[in-house]
Amino acid sequence: MEEIKLRQIDWEKTGYKLKLLRNDNLNLRRYVCWWLSKNQFDDRHLCYDYKCEDCVFEMDQNISQAELGAVMNTGSVANWETGRTPIDVENLMFYCKLCGVEAEDIIVYKD
Repeated sequence: MEEIKLRQIDWEKTGYKLKLLRNDNLNLRRYVCWWLSKNQFDDRHLCYDYKCEDCVFEMDQNISQAELGAVMNTGSVANWETGRTPIDVENLMFYCKLCGVEAEDIIVYKD
């Protein structure tokens, strides 16, 4: 049997990856657009039956921290992205699900 060592997460680098996903993940942008349309009745989002494929709204190239925070029901997105506070496991798993990625694709470990 070999020794299993505890690996420390680099929250600053992990937060930077979260920021990259927020700025450049189509799955996340579509979900946030759909969620805002469904929950805030925003007339800018003109999805028919909430199907992104039929949407006539031109999405921004990225979403704001406030928009993502509304979807995730948190005000901590900026703190996660700077590594000021670590993202909790539940939110990390939800973020992964929204983006269509695995947690191991986001987490960066210290050397």
